[in-house]
Amino acid sequence: MPSQPRPPAQPVSHRGRRAGHSGTREALLDAARDQFADHGYDGASLRAIASQAQVDPGLIRHFFGSKQDLFNAAMEDRALITDRLMAAIAGPQDGIGARAVDAYLRLWEDEDTSPILMSMVRSAMTTDHGADLINEVIVARLAPHTEIGIDSEPARQITLAGAHLLGVAVSRSILKAPPLVEMSHEELVEALAPMVQETADRVIEALSGRDSGV
Repeated sequence: MPSQPRPPAQPVSHRGRRAGHSGTREALLDAARDQFADHGYDGASLRAIASQAQVDPGLIRHFFGSKQDLFNAAMEDRALITDRLMAAIAGPQDGIGARAVDAYLRLWEDEDTSPILMSMVRSAMTTDHGADLINEVIVARLAPHTEIGIDSEPARQITLAGAHLLGVAVSRSILKAPPLVEMSHEELVEALAPMVQETADRVIEALSGRDSGV
């Protein structure tokens, strides 16, 4: 009886392994953001992060090294926060306050950026590194774009306005203060925009005076 022809051999693919490695790393990053957002840097354990990601805790060291390295990687997208704020304040001076507040509140409402902000805030309460990241977002990353020095008066004005907005966001998103939770996005923008607009006007005036040599 003649033998049946064998089906052609299928090429061996290694794509599955690479995708698995990438998927594991992303799962760890997602879990880390959630854990850091809920518990802060000190409160989030590597075991809890690995458990949420459904992987062996040893893979954290394999992919990232230390807990600090994992935290840094999880916060890597913080540049998106500055980029969105810079995009909002670009354009005419009139209305800059409303645009900035609108963009800032949306960062806290966005599922991609909210965990990063919450992680930084909760971690800032227990570790200097979290506080450094917040300062970096508020001033250090904004200063080069606005041509101001970090220790200048305009930088102090920006920091004061940023601290005000941060307090509102924390009270609304983390502490769940009823009056702020009950306010709509539009109502908050209307309430906060004048303060930010006044700050922006002062900063722009100070920069204009410096450039003109006044």
